[in-house]
Amino acid sequence: MESDEIGNRTNKWKDYYTCHATVSGENGSEQNTAGQMVEDGKVDFTIRYCKKAAKIDSTGFRVSFQGEFYNILSVDHMNYKKKCLKYRCQKKRR
Repeated sequence: MESDEIGNRTNKWKDYYTCHATVSGENGSEQNTAGQMVEDGKVDFTIRYCKKAAKIDSTGFRVSFQGEFYNILSVDHMNYKKKCLKYRCQKKRR
C-alpha cells in the first residue's frame, strides 16, 4: 500500500522479480460468459527455480508479459525438485 499526495491509501504494483520464461498453453480458446464470448486467456509460465521466485504465490503477485497482465491461479513446484516453477495464469480483463 502506498499513500498519494493527500494521504489516500492506494494499491500499487511494483516489480518483484524479472526473468526469462517458457510460455505455453496460449491457445486462444473462448468461453461463454453472461451470453458473450470471452477469450479464456489461460497461459502457463515456466521459469528456473530460485529462492526469490519460490516465494511468489497467487495472492499478492501477478505476471506481466508483452504489455498484458496475468493473474496467478496456481503455482506448481514441479515435484519440489528445485529445478523449475510453473505459474498457471489467466489474462486480466481490463
